[in-house]
Amino acid sequence: MRLLRSFRAALTAAVTTASAVGLALSGAGAAQAAAPLPAHVFAPYFESWTGDSPAALAAQSGAEHLTMAFLQTASKGSCTPYWNGNTATPVAASSFGGDIKKIQRDGGDVIPSFGGYAADSTGTEIADSCTDVRQIAAAYEKVVSVYGVSRLDMDVEVDALNDTAGIDRRNKAIKLVQDWAAAKGRTVRFSYTLPTTTHGLGDTGLALLRNAVSNGARVDVVNIMTFDYYDNQAHDMAKDTQTAAQGLHDTLAQLYPGKTAAQVWHMIGVTEMIGVDDFGPAETFSLADASAVYDWAVSRGIGTLSFWALQRDNGGCPGGAAADHCSGLQQNTWDFTHVFAPFTRGAGHPCPAAPWSKAAVYTGGRQVSWKGRTWQAKWWTTGEQPGTTGEWGVWQDLGRC
Repeated sequence: MRLLRSFRAALTAAVTTASAVGLALSGAGAAQAAAPLPAHVFAPYFESWTGDSPAALAAQSGAEHLTMAFLQTASKGSCTPYWNGNTATPVAASSFGGDIKKIQRDGGDVIPSFGGYAADSTGTEIADSCTDVRQIAAAYEKVVSVYGVSRLDMDVEVDALNDTAGIDRRNKAIKLVQDWAAAKGRTVRFSYTLPTTTHGLGDTGLALLRNAVSNGARVDVVNIMTFDYYDNQAHDMAKDTQTAAQGLHDTLAQLYPGKTAAQVWHMIGVTEMIGVDDFGPAETFSLADASAVYDWAVSRGIGTLSFWALQRDNGGCPGGAAADHCSGLQQNTWDFTHVFAPFTRGAGHPCPAAPWSKAAVYTGGRQVSWKGRTWQAKWWTTGEQPGTTGEWGVWQDLGRC
């Protein structure tokens, strides 16, 4: 992700003098193997450097699954990952272990993410930093074992996308981990989070996936970051998400000719940046965009829906620029989470339509969920709560969901 590039770069620089340590598992307290994530999962990014408790924010927001950002080495050349490259937060039960266990006990899970903008631009993404494929694989296996998770994410952008040696090492390591997991009877899936144009992956993203195929590394999800286009164009962020994902679908269909169209759509993940993104107001993802993307994601059957980041899902800085702690919009806390949360299915969310939002604009035919029922708008509306306008009102009750 692009956000916080200066903060993370400063944090990385502060710890680059730390010496590398081994990946011995003694005392790591390996967790029980986790069940696979739901077939369709909403997992917003959690900024792990903020000091917030992921379990507390998951409970407060209703986001049962989180993507934990980020794991990277403390210095270039190291093979040891830490949370945000900080040697004070190693891959160990002492770093987020209790929070992750609580999230899992509550029916959710986390997706640890390697890389991110700071790591990818400073050579501290582990596959760029470490030249030993087996040590990279051991690092991945340690994260899986310590936290008992079933998916790892590889956030590869900026310089890391051009590091062909690192790309090859990463995919070789993924293959080793997949072989290890199969031998252990575990489920370990991998996602790649990649930048995109409004019409699909760029050449470097495509080359990365081709390398994965050539190395026999199974890519379960390709998650595109549908923001920060930096093309100086006006953007309809919801429509741009759809055209970007369609371009990715066409690419994946060529790379994996044995998959059906539905299987290819299920490989696709989408991550939005809620509110104002790093480019500025021309790239603003609104609550109305969120509702439109939700409906589209359900209709296409994509596998993963996310946004950057959970700590930004509030209206603490309306009219502001991109920030760590707020969206830049006028909104209630957790508005975006409440729109996307029902996307997780198989985990107690039977309603396929997005929850009604007071701030969203709905046109005729749009469906929402509200208090366990599905409602359809008869005409344009905003701010009118389903069930309050009577039989002749704007919302038609379609029954329980």
